[in-house]
Amino acid sequence: MSTPGAALLTRRPLTGGGGSGAKGLAMQLLLAVVSSGYAVGAALGWGSEELAEVMGDFGLSAAGLLAAVSCFTYARAIDSRERPAWLLFAFSSLMGCCGNAVWGWYEVVLGEAVPKPSLADFAFLCFAPPAIVGLLVLAKRPVTRAGWVCLGLDSWLIGGSLLTLSWSLALAHAARTAQSGAPGSVPRAALSLAYPLLDIALVSMVLVLHFRRSETNRSAVNTAIAALALTVLSDALFTSPLLSAEYQSGQLLDAGWFAGSLLLAYAPWGARRLHPGPGPEPVAHVRAERPHSRPITGSLPALTPYLAAAVCTLGILYNVVDGRKVDRVVVFTGCTVVLALVIRQGIMLLDNIALTQELAQKENHFRSLVQGSSDVIMIAAPTGTLRYVSPAAAGVYGREAEELVGTELATLIHPEDLGRVVHEVRRFLAAPPAEEPTTRIECRFRSGGGEWLNVESTVNRHQGGLILNSRDVTERVRLQAQLQHSAEHDPLTDLPNRALFTRRVRQALTGRRAGDHSTAVLFIDLDGFKAVNDTIGHQAGDELLIEAARRLQDSVRAGDTAARLGGDEFAALILGDGSRDRSAREYQVHEIADRLRTTLSQPYRIAGSEVRVAASIGVAFADPGITPSDLMRNADLAMYRAKAGGKDRVEMYAPQMQAEVVRKAELAGRLRTALHEGEFALLHQPVVSLASGEISAVVAQARWRSAQGILFTPAEFLRVAEYSGGGAGEGGSTPRTVVPDASRTAELGRWLLEEAVGQAAERHRAGHDVPVAVRMTAQRLLDRSMPLGSVEALLTRNGLPSGALVLELAVSDPRVPFDDLERRLAALRRLGVLIALDGFGSGYAAISALRRLPVDMLKLDRGLVEGVVESPRLHKITAGLLRIANDLGMQSVAEGVDLPEQVMALRAMGCTHGQGMAFSGPLDEYRLRRALVRGTFPVPGGAAQPALAGGSPGGSMVIHRGSHNETPVPPA
Repeated sequence: MSTPGAALLTRRPLTGGGGSGAKGLAMQLLLAVVSSGYAVGAALGWGSEELAEVMGDFGLSAAGLLAAVSCFTYARAIDSRERPAWLLFAFSSLMGCCGNAVWGWYEVVLGEAVPKPSLADFAFLCFAPPAIVGLLVLAKRPVTRAGWVCLGLDSWLIGGSLLTLSWSLALAHAARTAQSGAPGSVPRAALSLAYPLLDIALVSMVLVLHFRRSETNRSAVNTAIAALALTVLSDALFTSPLLSAEYQSGQLLDAGWFAGSLLLAYAPWGARRLHPGPGPEPVAHVRAERPHSRPITGSLPALTPYLAAAVCTLGILYNVVDGRKVDRVVVFTGCTVVLALVIRQGIMLLDNIALTQELAQKENHFRSLVQGSSDVIMIAAPTGTLRYVSPAAAGVYGREAEELVGTELATLIHPEDLGRVVHEVRRFLAAPPAEEPTTRIECRFRSGGGEWLNVESTVNRHQGGLILNSRDVTERVRLQAQLQHSAEHDPLTDLPNRALFTRRVRQALTGRRAGDHSTAVLFIDLDGFKAVNDTIGHQAGDELLIEAARRLQDSVRAGDTAARLGGDEFAALILGDGSRDRSAREYQVHEIADRLRTTLSQPYRIAGSEVRVAASIGVAFADPGITPSDLMRNADLAMYRAKAGGKDRVEMYAPQMQAEVVRKAELAGRLRTALHEGEFALLHQPVVSLASGEISAVVAQARWRSAQGILFTPAEFLRVAEYSGGGAGEGGSTPRTVVPDASRTAELGRWLLEEAVGQAAERHRAGHDVPVAVRMTAQRLLDRSMPLGSVEALLTRNGLPSGALVLELAVSDPRVPFDDLERRLAALRRLGVLIALDGFGSGYAAISALRRLPVDMLKLDRGLVEGVVESPRLHKITAGLLRIANDLGMQSVAEGVDLPEQVMALRAMGCTHGQGMAFSGPLDEYRLRRALVRGTFPVPGGAAQPALAGGSPGGSMVIHRGSHNETPVPPA
């Protein structure tokens, strides 16, 4: 065996640990202390005969009442098939409580002996039947008729064998007493027989349930079984000839009944776990991970019939050895047990024959699947040598299967990937199979032509070796590389975008340069860029941004990073040189920043004319312990200070700028006041089919209503406040630092969702069956303050079908836990809620979301739509993204479609829906219903004008995109 082959399958042990809950342990200790205290008191006689009678009667009655109340309360709290069982346990415990109370009435209150028979005997006889039926409810129900027959046979095998043994030992004597004809002997003998017979039936159900119990709430069921078993054991001792004649209340035997009642009261709550969400959840059953059963434990159900027959045989032998005449009851019961055993074994034999035939059919079926699969299935021996390769290898790898058999797997893997593959295989083989049955490996694999193919393999264990299910994913890897580049780079300038820039800042602060505090971040904003867009057009603005990006890229060093953050915002990461002289380093970086300012402020030659813009630059240094977000925030604050100080200048960050954070907190408080005082209104913007003009959905949008009746978007509200403070940027860029805290954002998002669903339900009842779309961030969706059941409850409360709700998911942070988000979205989709991926094409997080998350439709980022006509580069990128959506079978929605030319371009590229001023602006409820009655909008073609802009009855609504002006929409 070669060294790579040996390394590939070498195992390394892993260790693990565990713990237990303190609350459950405390309850168990309390149960043990109370039961032990009762047992000690009974053993010592309670100090007096009167106290012994009280504790032996009313003490047992109180314990039974506690068990009844506990089981009844638990039954009311749950909503499952177990509820009838716990109600029956409650009734059974109540009967035991009543029986002991009757005993206490005679012995303690009246001071008389308990007559036989009495009401206590009736109550005690009613204890076992409800418990038996409850155990049957808890048992795992057979799925076939033969299974029901086997369940009945198993019950009789256990019950009949116990009846044979009990009859031989004690019950025959009670039956002979009844036949003697003595006065009162018949009722007493009937009671003597009823108690053990019911106990035998209860024991049979306990044993059957032990091997057939349901998987749900196993801890509670096991505890209930133990409680009933303890009660049956005490009953058996009580009815035995040795103790029945000498029994008095308060003796040690009562401790068994007392402990059984307490254990039954503890059973439903001992393993209870509350739901993790904030809402009230009555009970959540916990399915614990159980270790693998040992062979002897798994064989106990199969040995049960033989053990039952052995017990039955012991009962017959007892009569024979004792010299007695074999009783007819014993003979009849023994014969029926033997007959049941024969029938049981016959059913098992037929089942084995059927299973053997089914196994042969499945083997042939799987062989056909393996031979005909398009994936390559390979089996590697423990030595690392391939022992089997499916015929699909010829089409995937360009090599015949026979040629690969006998080859060492390690020699076919690219040398650069071999170490990673070996590490993953070692880790996988060392992990417990129950925790990790499979793993997935991606590597490069040598093909028959000599080139390297990207192969994805699902790996399983197989007799110490491996089973690999492999497929060629070369084209997918190439597409992912292209998408990753698009996700990490600005589509216009091809500079790193905000996500990649943030990651590189993080690497500079946490990598080998973590101790170098001379690293600096520069935030750059172009002054006067908005005027360029307004005067000579967006195409000229794009050309200016491209030229500015080129100048910025040429001005930084090879190891530094220049990035475009969006709009006219740029940034630069200047890595430190290890200098410890802070003042000298600040002077050096200031010179670099000033040189960048001068370079970016040089005239630009655009469309045959000379264009001038200036640059405002903020600089922040990586102080000890600073985080990437804080460093970028500091640079952003310094840039704002540069703009406020007159623009076209460089400003170094100073701690005094943190006073701006206090002003932002006041701004967030104003937002909260506006929300609580009902100053927010809800508008809807139609989503229109680009093919037919039909309204396919409406998008809910929140607006803040000022005292003058003018509506602002939340972003505009923050932007207005920012501008009034003298720190706004130009060019329509989004405010970088004014973000309300998470609680305010969550409160606004909750209001938006509730209002949108409520108004959509009203429209649905009015006959307008148009889905409503609500934008929601991934962080908001994963917030514990919004549990999964709240969406379903909201839809149910308003009577809105789940298919009429579309959640527009915004994933802007690549650090979002996609595993949790995927589970959350899958649960929502099971409810019928549709999922749209918002901002597609704007960052790496959106691409990762498409790859990982269950999505129904894609919503193109507004930045792509705005330049799709003027910029050939954006046109190609948008066309590629739409092609991906069409290939995945998803609908596509373009946001910000404001011009007829954009409609025609997007429709030609395969976009299915559009949202924007080319059709309609945001509408209040009255105008929305008018539009829904009309049903369609004109689809722009040629020189067609926008169909509807919303606004006042006499004119269209005017939207100032990228400005800080208020949006003049009349109050709804």
